[in-house]
Amino acid sequence: MDGADGARLVVFAPVDNIARVDAVVRRIGDAIALGLLDDGEQLPSETELAGYLGISTVTLREALMALRQQGLIETRRGRGGGSFVRAPARPFDLDERLRPLSAEELRDLGDHYAAIAGSAARLAARRSLPGDVDRLRRSLAEMTRPDAAPRMCRLDGRLHLEIAAASQSVRLTREEIRLQADIGPLIWAVHDEPGARRAVHAQHARIVDAVGRGDEDRARDVAESHVANAIERLIDRRLTL
Repeated sequence: MDGADGARLVVFAPVDNIARVDAVVRRIGDAIALGLLDDGEQLPSETELAGYLGISTVTLREALMALRQQGLIETRRGRGGGSFVRAPARPFDLDERLRPLSAEELRDLGDHYAAIAGSAARLAARRSLPGDVDRLRRSLAEMTRPDAAPRMCRLDGRLHLEIAAASQSVRLTREEIRLQADIGPLIWAVHDEPGARRAVHAQHARIVDAVGRGDEDRARDVAESHVANAIERLIDRRLTL
Protein backbone atom coordinates (compact mmCIF):
# COMPACT_ATOMS: atom_id res chain seq x y z
CA MET A 1 0.00 0.00 0.00
CA ASP A 2 1.68 3.26 -1.05
CA GLY A 3 0.89 6.72 0.30
CA ALA A 4 -1.58 7.64 -2.41
CA ASP A 5 -3.50 4.38 -2.10
CA GLY A 6 -3.62 4.75 1.69
CA ALA A 7 -4.94 8.28 1.39
CA ARG A 8 -7.69 7.17 -0.96
CA LEU A 9 -8.74 4.35 1.35
CA VAL A 10 -9.45 7.00 3.97
CA VAL A 11 -10.80 9.81 1.79
CA PHE A 12 -13.10 7.56 -0.21
CA ALA A 13 -14.38 5.32 2.60
CA PRO A 14 -18.20 5.16 2.97
CA VAL A 15 -19.74 8.13 4.79
CA ASP A 16 -22.27 8.01 7.62
CA ASN A 17 -25.98 7.86 6.81
CA ILE A 18 -26.77 11.22 8.44
CA ALA A 19 -26.34 14.46 6.46
CA ARG A 20 -24.50 12.72 3.66
CA VAL A 21 -24.03 15.78 1.44
CA ASP A 22 -22.43 17.70 4.31
CA ALA A 23 -20.32 14.65 5.23
CA VAL A 24 -18.97 14.32 1.67
CA VAL A 25 -18.23 18.05 1.42
CA ARG A 26 -16.40 17.98 4.77
CA ARG A 27 -14.52 14.77 3.92
CA ILE A 28 -13.22 15.93 0.54
CA GLY A 29 -12.69 19.50 1.74
CA ASP A 30 -10.57 18.27 4.66
CA ALA A 31 -8.58 15.97 2.37
CA ILE A 32 -7.78 18.86 0.03
CA ALA A 33 -6.86 21.25 2.85
CA LEU A 34 -4.58 18.65 4.47
CA GLY A 35 -2.87 17.71 1.21
CA LEU A 36 -4.24 14.18 1.07
CA LEU A 37 -5.58 15.11 -2.37
CA ASP A 38 -3.13 17.12 -4.46
CA ASP A 39 -3.75 20.32 -6.37
CA GLY A 40 -4.78 19.43 -9.92
CA GLU A 41 -5.53 15.81 -9.06
CA GLN A 42 -8.50 14.29 -10.85
CA LEU A 43 -11.20 12.71 -8.70
CA PRO A 44 -12.66 9.36 -9.70
CA SER A 45 -15.65 9.43 -12.05
CA GLU A 46 -19.02 10.26 -10.48
CA THR A 47 -20.12 6.62 -10.68
CA GLU A 48 -16.90 5.33 -9.07
CA LEU A 49 -16.79 8.03 -6.39
CA ALA A 50 -20.44 7.54 -5.44
CA GLY A 51 -19.77 3.80 -5.13
CA TYR A 52 -16.71 4.31 -2.92
CA LEU A 53 -18.59 6.69 -0.62
CA GLY A 54 -21.73 4.54 -0.53
CA ILE A 55 -24.02 7.31 -1.76
CA SER A 56 -26.22 7.99 -4.77
CA THR A 57 -24.93 9.95 -7.76
CA VAL A 58 -27.59 12.59 -7.00
CA THR A 59 -26.15 13.09 -3.50
CA LEU A 60 -22.64 13.17 -4.91
CA ARG A 61 -23.56 15.82 -7.48
CA GLU A 62 -24.98 18.04 -4.72
CA ALA A 63 -21.73 17.66 -2.78
CA LEU A 64 -19.59 18.40 -5.84
CA MET A 65 -21.67 21.51 -6.54
CA ALA A 66 -21.02 22.74 -2.98
CA LEU A 67 -17.28 22.03 -3.37
CA ARG A 68 -17.25 23.98 -6.65
CA GLN A 69 -18.95 26.91 -4.93
CA GLN A 70 -16.22 26.80 -2.27
CA GLY A 71 -13.57 26.87 -4.99
CA LEU A 72 -12.14 23.47 -3.96
CA ILE A 73 -12.80 21.63 -7.21
CA GLU A 74 -13.37 22.57 -10.82
CA THR A 75 -15.25 20.52 -13.40
CA ARG A 76 -14.08 20.30 -16.99
CA ARG A 77 -16.25 19.06 -19.81
CA GLY A 78 -15.39 17.04 -22.88
CA ARG A 79 -12.59 14.60 -23.54
CA GLY A 80 -10.26 14.36 -20.56
CA GLY A 81 -12.82 16.15 -18.43
CA GLY A 82 -13.98 15.46 -14.90
CA SER A 83 -13.64 16.98 -11.45
CA PHE A 84 -10.21 18.28 -10.47
CA VAL A 85 -8.84 19.42 -7.11
CA ARG A 86 -8.01 23.08 -6.57
CA ALA A 87 -5.70 23.93 -3.69
CA PRO A 88 -7.58 25.99 -1.08
CA ALA A 89 -6.82 29.65 -0.54
CA ARG A 90 -6.56 29.01 3.20
CA PRO A 91 -5.21 26.02 5.16
CA PHE A 92 -7.17 23.54 7.21
CA ASP A 93 -8.94 25.45 10.01
CA LEU A 94 -8.85 23.24 13.10
CA ASP A 95 -10.88 25.65 15.24
CA GLU A 96 -13.64 25.80 12.63
CA ARG A 97 -13.84 22.00 12.55
CA LEU A 98 -13.86 21.73 16.33
CA ARG A 99 -16.65 24.23 17.02
CA PRO A 100 -19.58 21.90 16.15
CA LEU A 101 -18.17 19.18 18.44
CA SER A 102 -18.56 19.15 22.21
CA ALA A 103 -15.83 17.95 24.54
CA GLU A 104 -18.02 14.93 25.33
CA GLU A 105 -18.34 14.03 21.65
CA LEU A 106 -14.58 14.32 21.16
CA ARG A 107 -13.92 12.14 24.19
CA ASP A 108 -16.39 9.50 22.98
CA LEU A 109 -14.82 9.46 19.52
CA GLY A 110 -11.40 9.21 21.11
CA ASP A 111 -12.41 6.30 23.35
CA HIS A 112 -13.67 4.37 20.35
CA TYR A 113 -10.65 5.17 18.21
CA ALA A 114 -8.21 4.29 21.02
CA ALA A 115 -9.90 0.91 21.43
CA ILE A 116 -9.60 0.17 17.70
CA ALA A 117 -6.02 1.45 17.40
CA GLY A 118 -4.97 -0.44 20.52
CA SER A 119 -6.52 -3.71 19.36
CA ALA A 120 -4.98 -3.36 15.91
CA ALA A 121 -1.52 -2.70 17.36
CA ARG A 122 -1.81 -5.63 19.78
CA LEU A 123 -2.78 -8.04 17.02
CA ALA A 124 -0.10 -6.61 14.73
CA ALA A 125 2.47 -7.46 17.41
CA ARG A 126 1.10 -11.02 17.50
CA ARG A 127 0.49 -11.66 13.81
CA SER A 128 2.66 -9.36 11.70
CA LEU A 129 5.01 -10.89 9.16
CA PRO A 130 8.59 -9.67 8.61
CA GLY A 131 7.44 -7.80 5.49
CA ASP A 132 4.78 -5.98 7.51
CA VAL A 133 7.36 -4.76 10.03
CA ASP A 134 9.70 -3.71 7.22
CA ARG A 135 6.93 -1.53 5.77
CA LEU A 136 6.29 0.07 9.15
CA ARG A 137 9.97 0.86 9.58
CA ARG A 138 10.21 2.31 6.06
CA SER A 139 7.23 4.56 6.71
CA LEU A 140 8.70 5.65 10.04
CA ALA A 141 12.03 6.48 8.38
CA GLU A 142 10.28 8.39 5.59
CA MET A 143 8.59 10.59 8.19
CA THR A 144 12.01 11.80 9.42
CA ARG A 145 13.24 12.96 6.02
CA PRO A 146 13.84 16.72 5.64
CA ASP A 147 11.32 16.94 2.79
CA ALA A 148 8.57 15.05 4.64
CA ALA A 149 6.77 18.02 6.21
CA PRO A 150 4.32 18.72 3.34
CA ARG A 151 3.37 15.03 3.27
CA MET A 152 3.25 14.39 7.00
CA CYS A 153 -0.53 13.96 7.23
CA ARG A 154 -0.43 11.47 4.38
CA LEU A 155 2.49 9.58 5.94
CA ASP A 156 0.88 9.56 9.39
CA GLY A 157 -2.30 8.06 7.99
CA ARG A 158 -0.37 5.50 5.97
CA LEU A 159 1.54 4.30 9.03
CA HIS A 160 -1.66 3.74 11.00
CA LEU A 161 -3.26 1.89 8.09
CA GLU A 162 -0.17 -0.31 7.80
CA ILE A 163 -0.37 -1.16 11.50
CA ALA A 164 -4.03 -2.09 11.10
CA ALA A 165 -3.26 -4.17 8.02
CA ALA A 166 -0.50 -5.97 9.93
CA SER A 167 -3.14 -7.11 12.45
CA GLN A 168 -4.46 -9.42 9.70
CA SER A 169 -8.00 -8.36 10.71
CA VAL A 170 -10.15 -7.14 7.84
CA ARG A 171 -12.79 -5.69 10.17
CA LEU A 172 -10.27 -3.78 12.30
CA THR A 173 -8.61 -2.42 9.17
CA ARG A 174 -11.96 -1.26 7.78
CA GLU A 175 -12.81 0.40 11.09
CA GLU A 176 -9.40 2.10 11.18
CA ILE A 177 -10.10 3.48 7.70
CA ARG A 178 -13.55 4.72 8.74
CA LEU A 179 -12.30 6.37 11.92
CA GLN A 180 -9.38 8.02 10.16
CA ALA A 181 -11.87 9.46 7.70
CA ASP A 182 -14.08 10.78 10.52
CA ILE A 183 -11.60 12.04 13.12
CA GLY A 184 -8.25 11.63 11.38
CA PRO A 185 -8.13 15.21 10.01
CA LEU A 186 -8.48 16.59 13.53
CA ILE A 187 -5.80 14.29 14.94
CA TRP A 188 -3.43 14.95 12.05
CA ALA A 189 -3.86 18.69 12.49
CA VAL A 190 -3.10 18.64 16.21
CA HIS A 191 -0.16 16.28 15.64
CA ASP A 192 1.27 18.79 13.17
CA GLU A 193 1.27 21.69 15.62
CA PRO A 194 4.66 23.16 16.61
CA GLY A 195 6.06 21.35 19.60
CA ALA A 196 4.03 18.19 19.01
CA ARG A 197 5.89 16.62 16.10
CA ARG A 198 8.86 15.24 18.03
CA ALA A 199 6.67 13.65 20.70
CA VAL A 200 4.36 12.18 18.06
CA HIS A 201 7.28 10.65 16.17
CA ALA A 202 8.58 9.12 19.41
CA GLN A 203 5.16 7.55 20.00
CA HIS A 204 5.11 6.16 16.46
CA ALA A 205 8.58 4.72 16.98
CA ARG A 206 7.53 3.00 20.21
CA ILE A 207 4.51 1.41 18.53
CA VAL A 208 6.60 0.12 15.62
CA ASP A 209 9.28 -1.16 17.99
CA ALA A 210 6.70 -3.02 20.08
CA VAL A 211 5.11 -4.56 16.98
CA GLY A 212 8.54 -5.62 15.71
CA ARG A 213 9.42 -7.25 19.05
CA GLY A 214 6.04 -8.96 19.34
CA ASP A 215 5.26 -7.13 22.59
CA GLU A 216 1.45 -7.15 22.43
CA ASP A 217 0.74 -5.30 25.68
CA ARG A 218 3.27 -2.57 24.94
CA ALA A 219 1.98 -2.08 21.40
CA ARG A 220 -1.61 -1.77 22.62
CA ASP A 221 -0.78 0.58 25.49
CA VAL A 222 1.32 2.96 23.39
CA ALA A 223 -1.24 3.02 20.55
CA GLU A 224 -4.05 3.82 23.00
CA SER A 225 -1.97 6.55 24.66
CA HIS A 226 -1.07 7.97 21.25
CA VAL A 227 -4.75 8.52 20.44
CA ALA A 228 -5.65 9.64 23.97
CA ASN A 229 -2.94 12.31 23.99
CA ALA A 230 -4.21 13.76 20.71
CA ILE A 231 -7.80 13.78 21.97
CA GLU A 232 -6.81 15.59 25.16
CA ARG A 233 -5.10 18.27 23.06
CA LEU A 234 -8.22 18.58 20.92
CA ILE A 235 -10.47 18.87 23.96
CA ASP A 236 -8.23 21.50 25.53
CA ARG A 237 -8.32 23.50 22.30
CA ARG A 238 -12.08 23.10 21.97
CA LEU A 239 -12.64 24.43 25.49
CA THR A 240 -10.76 27.62 24.64
CA LEU A 241 -13.08 28.47 21.73
